[in-house]
Amino acid sequence: MAASQKLADTLLAALPCVRDWQEQFYRDLHRNPELSHQEFGTAREVADRLRGFGYEVHDGVGGTGVVGVLPNGPGPAVLLRADMDALPVEEATGLEYASTVRATDADGIEVPVMHACGHDVHVTALLGAAQLLADGREHWRGTVIALFQPAEETSDGARGMVDDGLARLLPKVDVALAQHVLPAPAGRVGVRAGALLSAADSMRITVHGRGAHGSMPQAAVDPVVLAAMIVVRLQTVVAREVAPGESAVLTVGSIHAGSKSNVIPDRAVLQLNIRTYSENARTAVLDAIRRIVTAECQASGSPKDPEFELFDRFPLTRNDDDTTARVSEAFTAFFGDRCRQMPQQTASEDFSEIPAALGAPYTYWGIGGIDPEVYQRAAEHGRVDQDIPVNHSSTFAPVIQPTLDTGTQALVVAATAWLARA
Repeated sequence: MAASQKLADTLLAALPCVRDWQEQFYRDLHRNPELSHQEFGTAREVADRLRGFGYEVHDGVGGTGVVGVLPNGPGPAVLLRADMDALPVEEATGLEYASTVRATDADGIEVPVMHACGHDVHVTALLGAAQLLADGREHWRGTVIALFQPAEETSDGARGMVDDGLARLLPKVDVALAQHVLPAPAGRVGVRAGALLSAADSMRITVHGRGAHGSMPQAAVDPVVLAAMIVVRLQTVVAREVAPGESAVLTVGSIHAGSKSNVIPDRAVLQLNIRTYSENARTAVLDAIRRIVTAECQASGSPKDPEFELFDRFPLTRNDDDTTARVSEAFTAFFGDRCRQMPQQTASEDFSEIPAALGAPYTYWGIGGIDPEVYQRAAEHGRVDQDIPVNHSSTFAPVIQPTLDTGTQALVVAATAWLARA
């Protein structure tokens, strides 16, 4: 580990030069966000910079994905990944570089656009790390792969790159690494072996009734009542069908039925979101939902079977033990007590689709993005949940520094745990 620490220190000595362009690049990217599958400008900027650093660049992978490959002699191939897409959120940060962008989404609806999840931090940090590794290539051997992924927010960006032949563009990958900015004090990094981010499944359920006049309920099978009974019964799934040692979340986020007060409709549509940390729990919860919905439809005399549609599915992010231990050791040596154990997150990611397809172990860590003094004041008053904006909030605004420095450092330090020459 001493060799990798020395290599990281050598490469990161040039960080001030990278910082000169990174901060303005970040402001420009934050000001010009792009929705999932529409990251054309971002991808163009990323590809141009990678070519300037000396990488072999493959663009248009899976639509707007960009992959930079830097071969540098025999040695391990290390893949570093950042996601690029923004969200349909109207920014309310008040920042001088706040987004005012509006765009047309996949449904043809005009929406505001904001980097409300910090993907602009990820892109900027990875570009900085890519330059540092390229400029210092005389100090290491192996291959660096800088992968910029589209459409993480819609859960199909990683799969799109894989299906578009990503593996054919790369040498055998020895390890894959990724990170995410979180509502924690800037300057910190968080690691965790095993299950870190939950699997996520969204489900759309259509239940059928028989419509009638509101004054004649005896002639109807009321899908509103049916939907209400389903919602109540679903609350028992986690409480009574998931083992106490397991974690799961089941949320009914949307119910739609009818259009007028005196008309009993003929159907109701519910939308659910499920988060789990194991395949056993995932299967058990999904099976329980189908069983309960089907039974309630039968109990209500529904004239048709219910319909189930799964969408926006994210895989479980389960960090490899050995890979995580190696990165954790490198982080502890570099960051000291700023490296912490990261709690499990109920957020979800599609990053793991990439190493799974490439047959590579991986680890995924978090970096803080909140002004440490602001976070400390909130913590002292027991108001972190109330006062600290979280990802996907219209007021989520990572401080530029030390967030960018930490993200860039973390990628370089992690990569050098494999690239250092003995």
